[in-house]
Amino acid sequence: MAPVQVKVLPVTDRAHEYAQSVVAALDAAGFRVEGDYRSEKLGYKIRETQMQKIPYMLVVGDRDMENNTVSIRTRSGEDLGAMNVSDFIAKIRTEVDTKAR
Repeated sequence: MAPVQVKVLPVTDRAHEYAQSVVAALDAAGFRVEGDYRSEKLGYKIRETQMQKIPYMLVVGDRDMENNTVSIRTRSGEDLGAMNVSDFIAKIRTEVDTKAR
């Protein structure tokens, strides 16, 4: 996969702490992950991440913080909806393992 496999994009400043915990969980699972904590508009962050060809964007907002989920978007712009962090880790673990063969 790409040098950075996942980018975490918090919607608001309130979501920064939760986004950092998601980055830490993905990093602990062995994925190459970055967080984008700049005060830019979300659309700008998403477009920039797509231009960098990062396979997955995890958008986290207030609803995600309440439900302990992440909203997943792919590089192609497909919205995969909300998913638990551990379920997402399992999903991309399977993807990485099958592409390595």
